Amino acid sequence: MSWFGGVINITGVSFFVLSIFTIIVVGYLIGKISIKGVSLGTAGVFIASILYGVLHYERLSTTLNISGVDFSPNALKIIENCGLVLFVCSVGLIAGPTFFSNLKKNFKSYIFLGVVIILSGGLTCALCYFMGRGAEEDSKQFVALLTGLLSGALTSTPAFSAAKAAVDPAYEGAVTVGYGISYIFGVIGVVLFVQLMPKILHADIDAEVKKITSVAAADKREDNRKFVEIDPFGICSFSFVIITGILLGAIKVPLTTAGLSGTTFSLTTTGGVLMAGLIWGHFGHCGPVSMKVKTDVLKTFQEFGLILFLIGAGVSGGSKFLEYFKPIYFFYGVLLTLVPMIIGFIVATKIVKLSLMNALGCITGGMTSTPALGTLIKVAKSEVVASAYAATYPIALIAVVLVSQFLILFLG
Repeated sequence: MSWFGGVINITGVSFFVLSIFTIIVVGYLIGKISIKGVSLGTAGVFIASILYGVLHYERLSTTLNISGVDFSPNALKIIENCGLVLFVCSVGLIAGPTFFSNLKKNFKSYIFLGVVIILSGGLTCALCYFMGRGAEEDSKQFVALLTGLLSGALTSTPAFSAAKAAVDPAYEGAVTVGYGISYIFGVIGVVLFVQLMPKILHADIDAEVKKITSVAAADKREDNRKFVEIDPFGICSFSFVIITGILLGAIKVPLTTAGLSGTTFSLTTTGGVLMAGLIWGHFGHCGPVSMKVKTDVLKTFQEFGLILFLIGAGVSGGSKFLEYFKPIYFFYGVLLTLVPMIIGFIVATKIVKLSLMNALGCITGGMTSTPALGTLIKVAKSEVVASAYAATYPIALIAVVLVSQFLILFLG
């Protein structure tokens, strides 16, 4: 790209890097806009990323290819995954010391809520099928698109992958289209929900957070032993946690449920790194080596990781948004986000009787929404809310993979 008569000429990788940081600046400005105290915050970066993908994806690809750089969507996927790993590892290490005590008290509730949220999404998906099948020429393609919509509404990459693997190869594109269309509201809807509910209920945020921290306080222990610190910031320990998490996430467990022979389940990189962060954060050391990372470092990684994740997902999603967008599909996506989220919140607060912040943490975990967790942490001004997310997330992950494949099996 050339400006000012060629005085400034930026091409290749430099243009790619310029694009990323421009998106960050514009995104934070968008996120700063507040309407009655509600703002997108860091999710503003997602909006900026989508807009960039819609307007400039082809130019980005062309500029890089002309410069001799073989650009592919994998470049954005790498950014997305690196950001996700940084974010969930930070969250896990911060929440680790309080996670297990909170899990011990509410274990059954977390399992129940994870299943309720995902089943609500699956039933809503089936309802959308019966509502719209008369207007669709190819019912199998419509089912594939709806399962893509479900995985996007729940921002679930594992469900997306499972759906693509379960459909006829000719319909994989329909799954991708559905995922891209609903992913946008899947992110923004939950981000707004966790901000609006405390305001609607006139909740005292500090008091609600104390309800969680008081439960977790018994699990905190002081250890007077001196452990070896490899580096002053704890970056080596942070990297070791990520390595163990990726290995944990790569373990595949066969699923032998009827109709799913040959299918496997794994925590994926996201779930594996999150669990590793919780475990190492809980113990605080690996033999004589300290696993503690400075809080400021963790919070920096947490924020920077989140924005990289949103950029990678947003730019690639925006590149195909206009091409495949239909208002009715977007409407289905909105339903698939709102219905399970609202049902889950009602069950969490009225039936299971969880405190507000615990309930909202469960919603972010049940909806497998990493951006919403980032927003909730800012609303609560405490990472302790991540405990509920971390406990509900694996249950929801398993359930959404199974539900997606059952939908294809029985509706397709």
